[in-house]
Amino acid sequence: MSEKLPQSPLKLKYETEVKKKMMEKFGYKNVMQVPKIVAIAVNRGIGEANENPAALEKSIQEFILITRQKPAIARAKKSIASFRVREGAPIGVRVTLRGNRMYTFFEKLINTALPRIRDFKGLSPNSFDGRGNYTFGIKEQLIFPEIEYDMVDKVRGFDVTIITTAKTDEEAKALLEFMGFPFRKN
Repeated sequence: MSEKLPQSPLKLKYETEVKKKMMEKFGYKNVMQVPKIVAIAVNRGIGEANENPAALEKSIQEFILITRQKPAIARAKKSIASFRVREGAPIGVRVTLRGNRMYTFFEKLINTALPRIRDFKGLSPNSFDGRGNYTFGIKEQLIFPEIEYDMVDKVRGFDVTIITTAKTDEEAKALLEFMGFPFRKN
């Protein structure tokens, strides 16, 4: 699984163009002050994992295809009778991407997957958490070219969180815009 990926054109764009634009816009004195994307977390909760273990296995296979990395299985921290969940039971899968895999996934997300969403007008510019991280949900896995329609038993979505070193949401939004992230124009 540890294949060596070539340097992403998106990382090159960050190094050559985005840093300069960010320094001009925010007046940073040092290039090390410029925010950057440090990780992308992708996770999916699988409510039916107890009754249907195949759903968990299917999600693991889809995440490997989409992210090129084996996901970790998220387990319940405590038992909740009304949800029929026992402590330690598998309830989801998650992947944290860094380095070249992160840039490759980000590039695939903004150039291939998001434009394939029907009636896509951009993502909400209001989904920042106050500390420079951006989270959004994807309703179906079929927008990724690696997922074939025939191998999908059920349409399942997942959440994507882009983690940056930005101190404010304004800096993070500018960083993502300069990287080519498709925000909705209000």
